[in-house]
Amino acid sequence: MMRLVESLKQGQEKLESMNTELKNRVESSLKTWPETINKKVTDFRNMSLPWTQYFHFFDAVEEAEPVSERKALSENFVALHQRLQTHLGEETYVGEWLEVSQEQINQFAAVTGDHQWIHTDPIKAALESPFRQTIAHGFLTLSLIPLLTDTVNPEKNDYPEARLVVNYGMNKVIFPAPVKAGKRIRARSRIIDIKTLRRGLELVREVTIEIENSKRPACIAELILRLYD
Repeated sequence: MMRLVESLKQGQEKLESMNTELKNRVESSLKTWPETINKKVTDFRNMSLPWTQYFHFFDAVEEAEPVSERKALSENFVALHQRLQTHLGEETYVGEWLEVSQEQINQFAAVTGDHQWIHTDPIKAALESPFRQTIAHGFLTLSLIPLLTDTVNPEKNDYPEARLVVNYGMNKVIFPAPVKAGKRIRARSRIIDIKTLRRGLELVREVTIEIENSKRPACIAELILRLYD
């Protein structure tokens, strides 16, 4: 019995010693954690990789960097910035009309798996839809923006000063009116905001998709473009 009590006592003392050691290690790690993270960030930024492979990492930290420490833009980019600033808020592009056919709508449905009858069943749409015919998917209209704004044309470059142009995302997208099958649409666009980045410029481009003979647009989207020097 005495041996069992002694054994339990030794086990408890050993467990308390282990807990104390673990607590000391955790506290020590927490004290050095900020320095460790900063070192990892510094090591990563000093990697000898092409900047295009990790510019998204710089995007995440550039806002925290003092403006005085950011890379100065080249003369061409300064000129580009001034040119864009001159026309800020002005409509600078009106595209050509494009018919949205039922065949296009069916092809989009096949690619995305969205076969809702309001898009792909003209007979049922004529009987039950409030629009009395099939309509294009909102995302189909959105996906046509590169074509409607002529930015997929390899012979056209709106920003020749940029070494790289990145589609960074969108601020907002709305679809005020449906595009009925067989209707024609076109794009109008303007730059509504410009921001200087560590390695270039960020543009917010508002694109409005018109429907022929309609008072309401099919889509209004704010696209974010990043131009890298």
